[in-house]
Amino acid sequence: MRLIDIYKPIKTELKRVEDTLAERLGKRGLGVISEINHHLLSAKGKRLRPALAILSARASSKRQSSVSMRRLVRLASALELTHMASLVHDDVIDESKLRHDRPTVNSKWGYDVSVAVGDYLYSEAFSLISDCGSPDIIACMSSAIKAMCEGELTQVCERENLELLKHDYIVIVKKKTAALFAASCHAGTILANEDPDVRNSLKRYGLNFGIAFQMRDDCMDLIGEVGTLGKDPGADFKMGELTLPALELLSQEKNKAHIVSLLKQKGDTGAFREIRQRFIDSGAFVRAEEEISSYVKKAKNSLNALKDSCFKDNLFALADYVGEKSKRP
Repeated sequence: MRLIDIYKPIKTELKRVEDTLAERLGKRGLGVISEINHHLLSAKGKRLRPALAILSARASSKRQSSVSMRRLVRLASALELTHMASLVHDDVIDESKLRHDRPTVNSKWGYDVSVAVGDYLYSEAFSLISDCGSPDIIACMSSAIKAMCEGELTQVCERENLELLKHDYIVIVKKKTAALFAASCHAGTILANEDPDVRNSLKRYGLNFGIAFQMRDDCMDLIGEVGTLGKDPGADFKMGELTLPALELLSQEKNKAHIVSLLKQKGDTGAFREIRQRFIDSGAFVRAEEEISSYVKKAKNSLNALKDSCFKDNLFALADYVGEKSKRP
């Protein structure tokens, strides 16, 4: 199922999110600031986090009219700005040159500007969050951003640690990526439903969705192409980060020492290609797909507390979208 089809029931809300982002970024600043804002707006992503917040609010609401459109749109916009800020900072840390088939902010304007831009986007996000008028949402978002920073810091500190355990990898994924997905669903539900069980169910959905999403992204970073990814593949390999494909390969391969030696050759194209092919040809590929599928299933099971609706159906569809199997190149 395509995202455009999944998003149909919430296209009005998503259009208002785009309008809000344009208002916040498109008409502010002079000179280089305006140029950077335009660059960010034109590099449009999938808008998964706003969509999850809106779908969660609609799916958990007892009455659709009870959810304030203004507050929901501001929350969803804040989530996208938070995500954009994290990407700008990630691209600085990872020295990335491409994002969504376009030059990154740091490759066009430099690292100093990129750090300041990321901070600026976070400030815009919190301005919108405060407008929601909910201490629970502020606490939810603050906790998520703290977790994101902890996850990023831990990942950087664990680079080149070829003894990283799978458990530690999943902890990093939960904090760095899944925390914001969980907050998207949780915060959306806070606007719509006071039942703590329903709120926690959507939060679990978002967390497991986010883990599956990052695992899929990590696999695609190894086996994908620029045309598919919108960025250069092999970023994790080049930065010495041990992700799901490498962990599964290390657990499957009999000649573990050889895999370790390849992983140490971060700048070697030949070593990357061999790691890539060994992953594709081995049981590690199948095991990684099974791992992703298990988290997709956990996410979908978390929706059992919701009443039937097109919004619930599309939360199921989004989980399946993330869980779609990678095609062997």
